[in-house]
Amino acid sequence: MEGVLVRKIKKICVFCGANSGKDVAFVNAAFHLGEVLGKRKIDLVYGGGKLGLMGCVSTAVAQHERQVLGIIPSAFTVNNLVGETCGKEIKVATMQERLVMMMELSDAFIALPGGFGTLEELFQMISWAQLSIHNKPIGVLNINGFFNGLLSFVDHAVKQEFITPRARKILISATTADELVDKLQAFRFEPDPALSKLKWSPSSSQKEKLDLTLRL
Repeated sequence: MEGVLVRKIKKICVFCGANSGKDVAFVNAAFHLGEVLGKRKIDLVYGGGKLGLMGCVSTAVAQHERQVLGIIPSAFTVNNLVGETCGKEIKVATMQERLVMMMELSDAFIALPGGFGTLEELFQMISWAQLSIHNKPIGVLNINGFFNGLLSFVDHAVKQEFITPRARKILISATTADELVDKLQAFRFEPDPALSKLKWSPSSSQKEKLDLTLRL
């Protein structure tokens, strides 16, 4: 990465399935991502608990003595539904509050294979970046082509002029953890000139509070 401005990333939020998936490669990749984060001295923010790929990546990061923070809705903690979080845990009231906190506490975002929840989190972060609510890098770890269909659909939406080429650059992809983290560190945000002028509603506190209710 010689000659490339490297973004300082201290905490990465990982979105992924609470199931392990059909292919053992997903589990292996989740553990490996955790190892890569640990070796690079990057802390983890995730959805809490120990189920599926979420448990794999959090366990691996903790084993490398990096900080792990699970942000979890209180509803999920009833009857130990998702298992014990590997590291510190913050309970929130709603799914939206969880996602806002993940955005605020993380320097970058990675999606591993997962279901509707993972896709919602991924695309919410992308749409917020498009709106210049944040300027943090977002990537998918495309294990065994899991995200091929999704990436093809996004490119199709670009061709049909529903997504701009500028906005398409927000979503990064790679097939290995090291390559993906390198790409996240090299990411340079290109705000949309019109959308970057949007003013998000301030709160009564001294710092500006973002109104994240808008959905694209």
